[in-house]
Amino acid sequence: MARRISVAQRRSDFINAAVEVIAAYGIDGATTRRIAEQAQANLAMLHYCYDSKEDLFADVYEFVAGKYRDVVKDSDPHSDLRDTARQLLRGVMECYLESASFTAATMELISWARRQHGDRGIAVYDQALETVRAVLRSAPSDHPVEPETIDQIAYVIATLADGFAMNWFTYGDRSAATEQMDIAVSVLDSWLAVRLGSTPVAP
Repeated sequence: MARRISVAQRRSDFINAAVEVIAAYGIDGATTRRIAEQAQANLAMLHYCYDSKEDLFADVYEFVAGKYRDVVKDSDPHSDLRDTARQLLRGVMECYLESASFTAATMELISWARRQHGDRGIAVYDQALETVRAVLRSAPSDHPVEPETIDQIAYVIATLADGFAMNWFTYGDRSAATEQMDIAVSVLDSWLAVRLGSTPVAP
């Protein structure tokens, strides 16, 4: 007798399938039929779980945001500010390196949301940046750190992570990407050494 699959599990299957389809075909090519086929389910089941493709994409956005929250959760709350920044940058890059499809889908989703919904696309990016800022603000420091400095650190982390994602997405060279992760962290270390007066740590 076939095992009954819960609606929650089916939703998870469709979300993961949507990420793969968006990565392969872009938003416009991510039809419900392709997503259902990728999830090895029939189209009727997808429409049973989701009233519309927009509802499914809303869950895909939440899935992407959840991946970033997981990176934050995995950072050591007892690390100092510099180490916390390093952990956040490396964690985001490892998240990208873990799945080329996730990287491609994330870039496509944010770009599409910016084009189609304006503020929503900005909100997705803002949410990720604010999550990073919140962790940086909570990190122990030897001296008070100005909010402006926290904003700058978050910006540098985002810029380095975005550059890494684009390179990984473009070339797909895992060996080179692994080396580039170390380079990105060393760049962050050098910038922090100047901005915070700390000594950079070799990766």
